[in-house]
Amino acid sequence: MHFMGVTSGITTIDQWTVAPSDTWTLLGGNGSGKGVLARLMCGELLPERGRIDHLPARVHWLSLEHQQSLYERELYNDDTDFSDQLDPGTSVRDLLLEVRTPWSDTHDALVQQLSMAPLLARGYRLLSSGEGRKVMLARAVLDAPDLLILDEPYEGLDVESTRQLSAAFKELVDAGQWIMLLVNQKQDIPEWTTHLAWLDHGRLTLQGPAAELQAHPDFQAALRFTQTDTLQLPARQSEFQLAHWPADEPLVALHNGRVAYGDQVQFHGVNWQLLPGEHTQVSGPNGCGKSTLLSLVTGDHPQCYANDLTVFGYRRGQGETIWDIKKHLGYVSGHLHRDYRVPGNVITAVVSGLTDSIGVYSATGQHEAELAHQWLALLGLEARAKDAFRDLSTGEQRLVLIARALIKQPPLLILDEPTQGLDDMNRFLVLAAVERILADGPTTLLFVSHRADESPALIRRHLRFAPDHTQTALYHIEQEVVR
Repeated sequence: MHFMGVTSGITTIDQWTVAPSDTWTLLGGNGSGKGVLARLMCGELLPERGRIDHLPARVHWLSLEHQQSLYERELYNDDTDFSDQLDPGTSVRDLLLEVRTPWSDTHDALVQQLSMAPLLARGYRLLSSGEGRKVMLARAVLDAPDLLILDEPYEGLDVESTRQLSAAFKELVDAGQWIMLLVNQKQDIPEWTTHLAWLDHGRLTLQGPAAELQAHPDFQAALRFTQTDTLQLPARQSEFQLAHWPADEPLVALHNGRVAYGDQVQFHGVNWQLLPGEHTQVSGPNGCGKSTLLSLVTGDHPQCYANDLTVFGYRRGQGETIWDIKKHLGYVSGHLHRDYRVPGNVITAVVSGLTDSIGVYSATGQHEAELAHQWLALLGLEARAKDAFRDLSTGEQRLVLIARALIKQPPLLILDEPTQGLDDMNRFLVLAAVERILADGPTTLLFVSHRADESPALIRRHLRFAPDHTQTALYHIEQEVVR
């Protein structure tokens, strides 16, 4: 595959040759043009100028957007409202059979390689974001393309799943599969990649053998950023603060918490409370229940009403409205990102954090709009304010949803893998903004991340999901005071 003087939108490739014997990793920030480049290689876009010779006949491009499309298909077919039980969606086994049938040794080998056997009978809508990602990757491999483009393949995966997938990709490469990776972060460059390229604002500025490029001073400079202690946040919105909340009264209290799907108990016997200022990190493998625990707190999980759960002084199921809870929350998660499918521009999406809604359904005041503009400017998206939310890249959308969660600097900030899809610079900026919010005011953090380097310095307590060896549940929670 050879690019010669190719231009398409913001993307310009002067000269670039990609041989099937080479395994390339393209590194670039949010909005750098990686998606445009993938579409050119898939044949979904034609160059405005220049030409591409020797494109592979069959290219499979796997991205977070494709996972979103499958989720929306499953959501469209959800029959929960027409039955007396939860519709789990298409089973993982059937999803794999959609790509290749009948079931074969290839399926068995891939399931074993990706440790997916426990998922086969489960419906797609019951999977965690990381488990869903593994299913999408398995479908891509089963498609047996000439070139497999993996766009952020490790996003949403825990450390062990990332290790398994990287080993599986290495085996595919060794077996002759042509693979190219598109990543945002330096840590996602696999050790087995042979060639690297740096995509910056649509231009392929650096390219070459991996060892040479990583030692190149320009490549190192491109990845270097300096922490600043002078990060200035927009004004905290006092109307969203909990006035005179006692320091010894928990914001959240769960007694003997339990979540089960049919006969399968995900976790039980959870006794936990979150005191003001007791910033807490939640960790554990994909599918253990981290997001489930958070969705109990936000009220987005139906079993919150079957639990002895109190949030902001309201006992769940005792007459409170969902807005009594959500007006005190700021929330980012993969589920929210998948469900944020309403039309509207970027400003509308950010302002919806003040109304706790998906979209805005009343006129936006000047103060709200100005506040949203300030947050977009802080995160480098001021120029996209009037663009349609759905026209942004996945990483840019995630930044907008982070601004939506932070705009009111709420009493409780719930961040579930907030930096998923972000490049290193934006990841640092988001974490720095969160730490400044925690340091400057009465906001308590509930935080989930698979990354070892993303634990905010102010974390006070750690909840770890671990396998329950009593066999009465899949997982139990271990609690630890950090400092």
